[in-house]
Amino acid sequence: MREVDAATGAVRALVREEAEPHFDHWILRSRVLRQGAEVLWMSERDGWAHLYLYDGATGVLKNRVTDGEWVVREIVRVDEDARVVFFTASGRESGRDPYFRHLYRASLDGGGVTLLTPENAEHQVRFSRAGEYFVDNYSRVDMAPVTVVRSSDDGSVVTELETADITALLATGWDYPEAFQGKARDGVTDIYGLIWRPTNFDASRSYPVVEQIYTGPHSAFVPKTFRAYRSMSQAIAELGFITVMIDGLGTNHRGKEFGDYSYDNLGDGGIDDHIALLRQMAEQYPYIDLDRVGIWGGSAGGYDSTHAMLTHPEFYDVGVSTSGNHDHRMDKASWNEMWMGFPIGDHYIEQSNYTLAGNLRGKLLLAHGELDENVPVTATLKLVDALIKANRDFDLLIMPGRYHGLAGPYFDRQRWDYFVEHLLDVEPPENYRIGAESEH
Repeated sequence: MREVDAATGAVRALVREEAEPHFDHWILRSRVLRQGAEVLWMSERDGWAHLYLYDGATGVLKNRVTDGEWVVREIVRVDEDARVVFFTASGRESGRDPYFRHLYRASLDGGGVTLLTPENAEHQVRFSRAGEYFVDNYSRVDMAPVTVVRSSDDGSVVTELETADITALLATGWDYPEAFQGKARDGVTDIYGLIWRPTNFDASRSYPVVEQIYTGPHSAFVPKTFRAYRSMSQAIAELGFITVMIDGLGTNHRGKEFGDYSYDNLGDGGIDDHIALLRQMAEQYPYIDLDRVGIWGGSAGGYDSTHAMLTHPEFYDVGVSTSGNHDHRMDKASWNEMWMGFPIGDHYIEQSNYTLAGNLRGKLLLAHGELDENVPVTATLKLVDALIKANRDFDLLIMPGRYHGLAGPYFDRQRWDYFVEHLLDVEPPENYRIGAESEH
């Protein structure tokens, strides 16, 4: 953190932090207090994201605010007069999903942490203007949302505002997805996933499995809150699949060691952990057919889905990859170099999907928007060139005038059709128009 004298332009480093193998600025948040007299600084220096209080004049550490084998997620509010910070954190409450966020308060001067949202769920909070109260909306994927007003002093419920009524939703045959916990490739580390089933699910049948993947190490991606509709997971399940999402090693919010697995190693993607958990799912639920496995993702997930097909061709049979950054030299430096490092080394080449193109054995659909402003379309076109040179069969869809996101009726149908044709061995309806029945 640097201080700039606005009158003279003089600059000095007030707080300096170094970390090995890298400094993850995506998750670390800080706050300037008392007009610069103090700085609330977040650091992973002991392996866990925690808060430290610095003197704003001297840059000297005054005291540590939080500690333990859990992670601070956000600084929500600071009451400078009361010398209290309110923050969300995950992993502190034993026996719970370590990704669940709870709200806590702590003294800026040290002296303990108070849990303000005790329910075993994911909590989303918003403070009143004066900070005396906060609204707490909490839910799980298998629990409808509850909204209450709580006291900022001790978290006691002042008013119960609403519990969502999902009676009509359940009457349609809709069912909750299932949170699934198992072990990573090491057989020791807990990892977490989510399973969706079709509404006409029959446990006596055999179902192919389709995984939605995104392993960007800047966060974690398996949903934790209730939602009736989420992405394509339930929609694809309705076609006759079991669909899943998994967070493996190298993703965030589980401590520095867990996340650092991605450093110089984005090509790993935790895919071996995903396969390990899929095998555990199939062991518990024999109707999951691991001889028919599909995978899809966009952006970093576009890289991941293709990379899974190329590095584990014996496991993944069908892939749909959209807007993929297939080589980390072809994407924005601000994201890739954070984890792949600089200068560019051989590991960039080794982990490139271009390098691995000759490994393709299954069915792969590549899609990209012509005007993608995030990952250039050339990232996919260079993969096309590598696949052609390797004499591999694949499918390609370039969508004119489209940007980074390709969601919409036409592409959604293409993704549906690809899995139906190649995993269910069923001919999809020709030129089916999503939403056509509702238009008449």
